[in-house]
Amino acid sequence: MRIRTKGNYQGKQGFDYQEAISAESVGSTGLCMHLLTIPPGGRAKAHLHENHESSIYVLSGRAGMWYGDRLEQHMEVEAGDFMYIPAGVPHLPYNRSDSEVCSAVIARTDPNEQESVTLLPELDDLHRSN
Repeated sequence: MRIRTKGNYQGKQGFDYQEAISAESVGSTGLCMHLLTIPPGGRAKAHLHENHESSIYVLSGRAGMWYGDRLEQHMEVEAGDFMYIPAGVPHLPYNRSDSEVCSAVIARTDPNEQESVTLLPELDDLHRSN
């Protein structure tokens, strides 16, 4: 089945996504896959995905992510890198550049995409300056 993006939507996390494969778009029962574009200097709200894993492939740009129970760990990725986020791990991704967009393909084991997103506002102010 050929899929074209179905349009943009803003996720609970604060980022804009291009919807592609999900329960809502194609009837998927165990997977969703979308295109994420993070604007220069953009950052998500701290969150986790209950019971669902995430896999990310960076197409362009550079991103960083704070992760762990208190966002105490940090990683940096760039175009060509893959990233894995286990289910239930708090994380806060951001664009490392103030001038370039970062784009990535995201796949999750939640076919409904936004259903398992749990915001963690108590962690939002940690690492306010990247």
